[in-house]
Amino acid sequence: MGVAGGHFWHDWRVETLITPAMTNDSIACRTMDRWNVVQHELIPELEARWGAMTPKLERVIHILEWVRIEEFTAVSWCGVGRPPFERAWLANAFVAKAVLGMTTTVGLIERLMIDRALRRICGFPLHKALPSEATFSRAFDEFAGGSLGQRVHESLIKEHLGDQLIGHLNRDGTAIEARERPARNGKAAEKGAATTQPTLLATEESPAAPTSTLAPPALARKRGRPRRGEARPAAKASPIERQRGQTLAQMLHEIPTACDRGTKCNAQGYKNSWTGYKLHLDTADCGVPISALLSSASMHDSLAAIPLSLISAERVTNLYDLMDAAYCSTELRAHSKSLGHVPLIDHNPRRGEKIEFSPAEAIRYNERSAAERSNARLKDEFGGRNIRVKGHTKVMAHLMFGLLALSADQLMRLRR
Repeated sequence: MGVAGGHFWHDWRVETLITPAMTNDSIACRTMDRWNVVQHELIPELEARWGAMTPKLERVIHILEWVRIEEFTAVSWCGVGRPPFERAWLANAFVAKAVLGMTTTVGLIERLMIDRALRRICGFPLHKALPSEATFSRAFDEFAGGSLGQRVHESLIKEHLGDQLIGHLNRDGTAIEARERPARNGKAAEKGAATTQPTLLATEESPAAPTSTLAPPALARKRGRPRRGEARPAAKASPIERQRGQTLAQMLHEIPTACDRGTKCNAQGYKNSWTGYKLHLDTADCGVPISALLSSASMHDSLAAIPLSLISAERVTNLYDLMDAAYCSTELRAHSKSLGHVPLIDHNPRRGEKIEFSPAEAIRYNERSAAERSNARLKDEFGGRNIRVKGHTKVMAHLMFGLLALSADQLMRLRR
């Protein structure tokens, strides 16, 4: 059985291709056929060759079959120099690393050396030596620079949930601790968050660069009432108001991405501080992450609401937007309604009287627990707590491999 497309079970995958003429029933049948083929043909074949498969390895097989990351890692070789290792095999290995909960690439290589079944599942031939740690590192850098995880995740969501009606979309941010020094207070925040969603920004123009690096000094605002005939400048618009007049590319460009210190209240109301980043997720009520953004830890959750909503709106159709009190804003409610959604945002009294949900809205708002479960599963099961890379781009790539595994696992639970 030869290796093809990164998987050595390529022959079983011929009948699982998608065509534009497929209906919902045909897609459901295709999904069940894929499950039956893997469960009743592929896994017994593997067990006959290498013995009984552990539940974790069976989980890796199913997730790789759902994700199909090898379709996005095609690399051409012109025959000059040493041929590179197949990038599909390395991409499969990084997905398996997230599924198996491995913390380091060295541990992944050691597991591949002693586990023949995992080695063949990822696509590496047994008669060749495994790539070195440096090769894994270079491949990961290529995947991070090319936003491989984001592209695969977008395709996965559109394929399985793009034609479905999502009831509730839960929006939340979670702390991501990193092993790097925070940026200095006087240093400008790192830009370039627009590279995390290249497929969405392919047709948009990048924001214009400023003409000068030095901005004119702001005049001090005088206290008290203005004099007769004195004209004072209008009040500065809030960041959310400014976002409503920007394109998605401009909003992503302004999102700070440098590592710094952040503080956030947990579910019990206590404040926790950390050094690193903050991951913003839109999660469907079925537990599948729809879109993701990574920002500096100090950025407020509300500044990621509008970009996330625009990204999610291009992938799925939902009815309700569920957000906690950190997103309590008149502008965010108006933006949600402009998309045809019903905003359910917990009211922040801000030293006033709290406005409670109606009984029906309170029941719907309880669906927001799906966001907490997704954040917890990403950190506990798919490597969200074990960040060993530095820099916004690589940290996002590491998290996206975990989000791919989490999304595929949740989709499999829905199809069973």
